[in-house]
Amino acid sequence: MTELREVTLGDLDAIEIGAAILGTGGGGNPYIGKLRCREELRKGRRIPVIPLDDLADDALVVSLGGIGAPVVGVEKIEQGEECLRALQALEAELGCQIDALIATEIGGANAMEPMLTAAQAGLPVVDGDGMGRAFPEMQMCTWSIYGHRSTPAAMADEKGSIVVLRHTPNEVWLERLARANVVVMGAAAGIALAPMRGDFVRKASIPHTLSQAHALGNAVLRAQANHADPVQTVIDQERGRLLMTAKIVDLERHLKGGFAIGHIALEGFGENRGEHGRIDLQNEFLVFRRDGAVEVCVPDLIVVLEADTGLPITTEMLRYGQRIAVLALPCHDLLRTPEALAVIGPAAFGYPDIAYCPLATVAESHAAGPGGETLA
Repeated sequence: MTELREVTLGDLDAIEIGAAILGTGGGGNPYIGKLRCREELRKGRRIPVIPLDDLADDALVVSLGGIGAPVVGVEKIEQGEECLRALQALEAELGCQIDALIATEIGGANAMEPMLTAAQAGLPVVDGDGMGRAFPEMQMCTWSIYGHRSTPAAMADEKGSIVVLRHTPNEVWLERLARANVVVMGAAAGIALAPMRGDFVRKASIPHTLSQAHALGNAVLRAQANHADPVQTVIDQERGRLLMTAKIVDLERHLKGGFAIGHIALEGFGENRGEHGRIDLQNEFLVFRRDGAVEVCVPDLIVVLEADTGLPITTEMLRYGQRIAVLALPCHDLLRTPEALAVIGPAAFGYPDIAYCPLATVAESHAAGPGGETLA
């Protein structure tokens, strides 16, 4: 994988695809974010990228992104400078200047927000993030899991409102208060979290995820151009597994407390004919079941792609009758520790009876030999 050093116009299509795949259905629709980044670059602005290893120990790094329900992001277009105004409010609150930006999550539109704000503010963006995917709540981030306090934090909406959250008892309370505010703001806002030192960011971030999204998207585009199988390309690129090819036969999705919550019911076709699947979602895809048995759950990645094109389908774009391929991709090791699983394991999403079992990749399954599978 080649590390990005600067995001150019020619990189945006690939990053859009890769970020949507890694977003496991969430993080917001990246298409709109791509268009906004494109406009900034066409104005002559730049998006430099800093590898994690190049961050100075005392650099001040801010993670930022959109907060709200992904389905709202399609219906209510942002003004465009929400995260920039949140960043500026945070600098004013602390009396400091920020050195670099980083994505809270690499998924979906939230992969684009730091790049957009970096172009607007004249700052670089760091090649990494705090989730390696997308999660619905802010405390579900490696920085919070491994000791960072995210207050003070600043929020901004498209109407010009600014909210500064100076102190909360813990990271969960920051999520609760921010979520309450974003509901009043129309279920979509930008948020910038308290700055982190560079040495902490290097230790606690999921590394190289911007480059990963870029490489993954490029692989899909090459597969399409060469008439290769894009679904298999994603599996090979990310060491994942094909779970099911299916048609969506039922869809339940509603807004609750600033989240898109629901499930999709699946009917298998091809090699999966006669099988029935279900994916539970809360902004992101959380649990995959086949014929009632859990096979994959958070924090591993459940990805829904168009069966023919291999392009990702985010939760707000799900429709009855879509023919899809459901994939499972392994999460980063930072998400598999006991500290992490207490925050992002299935119990944290209301599934106390589901025990997380790390996804066995295709290569690991073959190495284990017959009977070596550990998923079902």
